[in-house]
Amino acid sequence: MKHEAFHYHSLEEIRAAAEACGVNLPLSGDLSSLFEPLSLGICAAENRIALQPMEGTDGTEDGAPGELTVRRYERFAAGGAGLIWFEAVATVPEGRASAHQLMLTENNLGSFKKLVEHIKETGIRHNGYAPVLIMQATNSGRYSKPTGVSAPLIAYNCPPLEDTPLPRERILTDDALRRYSEKYARAARLAREAGFDGIDIKCCHRYLACELLSAFTREGAYGGSYENRTRFIKDAFRAAESEAGACFLTTRLNAYDGFIYPYGWGVKADGSLEVDLTEPLRLINELKTQFKIPIIDITMGNPYKNPHVNRPYDHGNYVPPEHPFEGLGRMMQGVSEIQHAYPDLPVIGSAFSYLRGFAPNLAAGMVSGGHCAMAGFGRLAFANPDFPNQLKQTGKLNKVCVTCGGCASLLRAGRCAGCVVHDREVYKL
Repeated sequence: MKHEAFHYHSLEEIRAAAEACGVNLPLSGDLSSLFEPLSLGICAAENRIALQPMEGTDGTEDGAPGELTVRRYERFAAGGAGLIWFEAVATVPEGRASAHQLMLTENNLGSFKKLVEHIKETGIRHNGYAPVLIMQATNSGRYSKPTGVSAPLIAYNCPPLEDTPLPRERILTDDALRRYSEKYARAARLAREAGFDGIDIKCCHRYLACELLSAFTREGAYGGSYENRTRFIKDAFRAAESEAGACFLTTRLNAYDGFIYPYGWGVKADGSLEVDLTEPLRLINELKTQFKIPIIDITMGNPYKNPHVNRPYDHGNYVPPEHPFEGLGRMMQGVSEIQHAYPDLPVIGSAFSYLRGFAPNLAAGMVSGGHCAMAGFGRLAFANPDFPNQLKQTGKLNKVCVTCGGCASLLRAGRCAGCVVHDREVYKL
């Protein structure tokens, strides 16, 4: 179906358009399921709304939270979400995605601890509860820009992502990958000491751990077979487990990359872009069994190359090759398949924000229908950090994300990122 700008005024119009695209979107007019509590083992979320990790690119040069970082999370905490999936925090200096990406170290641990305490205190003061708080530990891999200049650390040469092959010296050795996986022990210890409830071994959007899942063409201990391609994330989990203590482990995981085999994970090996969740489901089961993860956050695609896959939108210079509802349908179907495969593992779904004011209706339909346990929002949280409380109090939103891509453009430019529509006193393109 031909792509067109968002113009829908009712759930009925959205249902009809989705049906025309051959997509099933489980929309619900009853939002009450979003405000049910969810047990996560040793802790619990007050509701089913999660804020996804959205980098603000506003840390200090040494990786500590900056003034805008504190401002953002204070607003998130006051807004009432049951879970805040804290943004990407680098595990090594050379793995930072920008000169201002957060990086937790012994030297700035106090700043992180103060922010975590402030988030929880703000939640209790405004809403009567503290949000569950998960820190996303990352190595940005091929997207590393620690000084603002691209300095990629790659698992293999990937033609869909490289106009010309990157020099072979940019390919990490097996020894380097082993050392990087070991760094998650320190990240887990520091996350625990800072007061986070959980730590995410980030494995999405083609950052390093995610890229290795599709390293079919790589030789050695980290490429080729399923066992080799999943070695890094499992080693990172084992390292983190050794230091995490009561801080639980989890991951934000790509279930589908959207690149043809042999360069895509979760993709059929027939030259098409069809989804094949065989390996992602196997990995999720292994992480669930071996590391007792109490929740998992599912996403897809690569925001640098095929952003329509993980955040459908209809504005900006990039013209998606499919109707946004097709991307929504793919995401909801994948999330649903994973949740139904492992009904005792709470799954967080993604990509709801495209539906603007109707995003909560899709979120509620997914949760109430058993397709996911929580609904994750990223762009909407930038645009309207108070949206969980607005929904609870009025059943609707007074501000929505218009999917303009402005926040992502700021992030890609290494500038402080936020909503260029609803927060213009700070964020401007």
